[in-house]
Amino acid sequence: MVITELLEKNARLYGEEISLVEINPSEARDRAVTWRDYSLIESAGTDAPYRRELSWSEFDKRANRFANLLLSRGLKKGTKVGILLMNCLEWLPIYFGVLKAGCIAVPLNFRYSGEEIAYCLDLADVEVLVFGPAFTDRIEPILGRLGRVRTMLFVGRHEPAFAEPCGERSGYCSSAAPAVSLSEDDPAAIYFSSGTTGFPKAILHSHRALMSACLTEQKHHGQTRDDVFLCIPPLYHTGAKMHWFGSLLSGSRAVLLRGVKPEWICRAVTEEKCTIVWLLVPWAQDMLDAIESGRLNLDHYYLDQWRLMHIGAQPVPPSLIHRWKRIFPHHQYDTNYGLSESTGPGCVHLGVENIDKVGAIGKPGYLWKARVVDELGRDVPGGQVGELIVQGPGVMLEYYKNPEATAETIRDGWLYTGDMARMDEEGFLYLVDRKKDVIISGGENLYPVQIEDFLRRHGSIRDVAVIGLPDARLGEIAAAVIAVREGETLTEAEVQRFCEELPRYKRPRKIIFADVPRNPTGKIEKTVLRERYGRGRLVEAQTIS
Repeated sequence: MVITELLEKNARLYGEEISLVEINPSEARDRAVTWRDYSLIESAGTDAPYRRELSWSEFDKRANRFANLLLSRGLKKGTKVGILLMNCLEWLPIYFGVLKAGCIAVPLNFRYSGEEIAYCLDLADVEVLVFGPAFTDRIEPILGRLGRVRTMLFVGRHEPAFAEPCGERSGYCSSAAPAVSLSEDDPAAIYFSSGTTGFPKAILHSHRALMSACLTEQKHHGQTRDDVFLCIPPLYHTGAKMHWFGSLLSGSRAVLLRGVKPEWICRAVTEEKCTIVWLLVPWAQDMLDAIESGRLNLDHYYLDQWRLMHIGAQPVPPSLIHRWKRIFPHHQYDTNYGLSESTGPGCVHLGVENIDKVGAIGKPGYLWKARVVDELGRDVPGGQVGELIVQGPGVMLEYYKNPEATAETIRDGWLYTGDMARMDEEGFLYLVDRKKDVIISGGENLYPVQIEDFLRRHGSIRDVAVIGLPDARLGEIAAAVIAVREGETLTEAEVQRFCEELPRYKRPRKIIFADVPRNPTGKIEKTVLRERYGRGRLVEAQTIS
């Protein structure tokens, strides 16, 4: 069975029931929704200006129309279609339309700069790009570098001159399913990852991998048709989409919330009767801070039906979960470990029954195996640190057009994660450190070499190293250790101004003026820097505005 068949089944069985809801809090009235207003919400909620919804039947029809639009342009099975959109009601129908056409979906990080967009489109051989209004200014300057892209489709109003209106073009196409034969072994999607070099690698997944993610997610969190999943993270990310796959498999509703303020989350849970919420560490931290300070009054919301809170994308501080359980004692809690190469979350998960093991990432997930090995691939004794490797149906097919990296990462059917871990006597896995130097800040990967290369362009900087330091809210922050050229002077404010050319999420949040240690072969000793400036402390980050 391929994943598109699940959508068709839901359309057939639950046609007029709601599949997706989009909530835009910035368009909403300012007041909080109290439990006293709840009956009014039930009768008039669909008229709220900030809310859009989509039935299963219309979801499937939109996907079919988009698939038929692609086929009408002569696209063949295996053609790559890029998707560059903010979270919106159109995102998933377009994704499934790409799959139904037999094409390969290529979701792009909406934080990419124009240069990164051009690089990834070229790397993945993308021929069609679907994008929204937030990206026009980034795409227009790189038009001359998009040689393979022959069609641009715009989602929204007032399309630029170089693109076609997606909704208008697909609106003329048939809503019947296209006659394209798909198998589980067919390639389905390319997602992007990156190592410490900062150059993205294109991760190719099959339909089998996407289907396995549905099974794993639903097995872990027990979604039924009565559940409502609140999805906040970006859909380009494997984590968000693969957690939603549990809703797809169970035929249950999902809510796309475009905003992360604590009051917006509580309001969405109240209005939409959400039962499952996936949070990143910073959002959970913000909610707890708002509640404990009195800025967020839980009596103003109706949250009794919320049964599960789970967190992924970065290590979770046990203290955060202990705080959460004090405020929400009835909540089940789970954490998930995964990577884009393993079709997102689920290859390791804690399990709602193992709250006493907070601090561990868990055991191998449903349909998965995991081991901790030494540099020769041999299992290390229990309690000792080694590299975490996993095996399961969600392992990528390959790094697209990169056989060397593929061979290095997949060995004898096992995916080498690059993360260091240990396993206790009960088989629970604990992350110890990342083998690579990628910094995970608020669920987003930051690549130190990219930031270092940028900072080295400053004439007063002699040397620089970017490291991750622990942070109570974001998990980690990027800190730049800067050695100033002899005879030059440099202030933190000057560095901050210089970094305004970087996307906000890539800017170092802490500046340290000091020598940069290197070993005899010239490599930066980042372990020394982390020990020197981290020492396990939680860092008070100074955000660059």
